[in-house]
Amino acid sequence: MMTVPQTPSEVEPDDASLALEGFLPYRLARASEIISRQFATLYRERHGMTRPEWRTLATIGQFNRITATEIGAHSSMHKTKVSRAIRALEERKWITRQVDETDRRIEHIELTRDGSANYRDLVTLARSYEAKLMEMLGQTGAEQLMAGISAIEKRFAAP
Repeated sequence: MMTVPQTPSEVEPDDASLALEGFLPYRLARASEIISRQFATLYRERHGMTRPEWRTLATIGQFNRITATEIGAHSSMHKTKVSRAIRALEERKWITRQVDETDRRIEHIELTRDGSANYRDLVTLARSYEAKLMEMLGQTGAEQLMAGISAIEKRFAAP
């Protein structure tokens, strides 16, 4: 009878295998997902928002007036997720949409007064969460992480 290894430490590495937990792209994605999930718990508990709604609100708040296409490009989200998030934020009355006068296919999106207040609260929440992460890493660790991320972004950024 053949036994299947139960844990990664029980597997003997060879040249034909790949230890996923040591593969840099996987580690980056996993670390990102862990951090995103932890932060999502905070804004979900506070405002009942999904990740696409949070990213959409953050992008609108950052730029004040923006189109759905621009939100998608800035936040790296598919247009379907952006569209659903915009609809949800509009139902909450956190955003308004205004049709472009020169091209009726385009809508400009802005925060309402209520949306601005919630955005400011989320900015505070985000900055606090980021500060705790940086503190946990320590100054040297945080600086190294930021330098590493910057190097990856610079090297792999789209032209």
